[in-house]
Amino acid sequence: MRQLLGALVALVLAGCGEGGGPPATADTSDAFQPATGLALEEVAHGFDAPLYAIAPPGDPRLFVVEQGGRVRILEGGRILPRAFLDLSAKTRAGGERGLLSIAFHPLYARNGFVFVDYTDTNGDTRIERYKVSADPDVIDPASARLVLRVDQPYSNHNGGHVLFGPDGRLYVGMGDGGSGGDPHGNGQNESALLGKLLRIDVDAADPRAEIWALGLRNPWRFAFDPPSGMLYIADVGQNRWEEVDVMPLARPGLNYGWNVREGKHDYKPAGRSSGGMVSPLVEYSHDDGCSITGGFVYRGKALPELAGTYFFSDYCTGWLRSFRVREGRAIERKQWQGVSAGDVTSFGLDGAGELYVVNGGGKLLKLVRARRAGG
Repeated sequence: MRQLLGALVALVLAGCGEGGGPPATADTSDAFQPATGLALEEVAHGFDAPLYAIAPPGDPRLFVVEQGGRVRILEGGRILPRAFLDLSAKTRAGGERGLLSIAFHPLYARNGFVFVDYTDTNGDTRIERYKVSADPDVIDPASARLVLRVDQPYSNHNGGHVLFGPDGRLYVGMGDGGSGGDPHGNGQNESALLGKLLRIDVDAADPRAEIWALGLRNPWRFAFDPPSGMLYIADVGQNRWEEVDVMPLARPGLNYGWNVREGKHDYKPAGRSSGGMVSPLVEYSHDDGCSITGGFVYRGKALPELAGTYFFSDYCTGWLRSFRVREGRAIERKQWQGVSAGDVTSFGLDGAGELYVVNGGGKLLKLVRARRAGG
């Protein structure tokens, strides 16, 4: 059955389904206006190459993924000495390889299932399921079960994000396989798992990977916003353009263009039509950065005025930008002044829906309201 998990693909190419609001369409205005009023507050430091932070809903702990293979628990402002999960012997970390993310099953409080995305010692992608032990702060390492394995031809563009959608399915972001320019044409290959957003019913007796979206280069981070029914995909660009794609989750089979297009622009147009391909809602050039780091839509309670706002950053510049989506347009485009997060490897969410920034230098930063001068 393990071989079938990686080989059987139910390809969804109809682009069918409605609901969740109108499709987001590319906006011709890409200027981000200066804004003030937010800050990033350090809540912990000392992590080893952190790449992600997440928690089950309502859980007071925060689980931080370290690239070398460990998941650490932050509880009460303290990093627990024992790792929640240690896969350091199963991965060879470095560059874009390692332990890349984790996801808690929607019924985690009942079944204790945790899903991980990492590259093994051969550099290939593995999605595995684990179960928490009798100690809620430690995974049972003997509970490992393979869900999906995908060969990676090169060391880069591994994607790496696993996230449960509002439909209860596990979504997996897969890069195009690496090198540069998608030399194997995986992004537009309807039979390849690389260059895609996959969906898996992990509760089925025989889980199979569906291709939910194609034409992606390296969707390092993506996000769902259940109240609006929208899916946000931050896709890392090639030479010139970084992009955020936003479409209703109820529309599977969409083609986001790579490697025919990079952002809204032709990349390899010869002999290929871009007809039917989805344009990004937001893009920015490498004059403003080098590699997009996608975040989440804010739905916490501490900053109610930000409800429905999507935040993202860039690995090289560390700025913090945001926008809202209304009637298929990106509005309230803001770049937050006086906020710098350094080399942003990821964003994170705690159990209350508050937003964090993960810094490659080992810091975890929380989005808060800026203090007034003299206050």
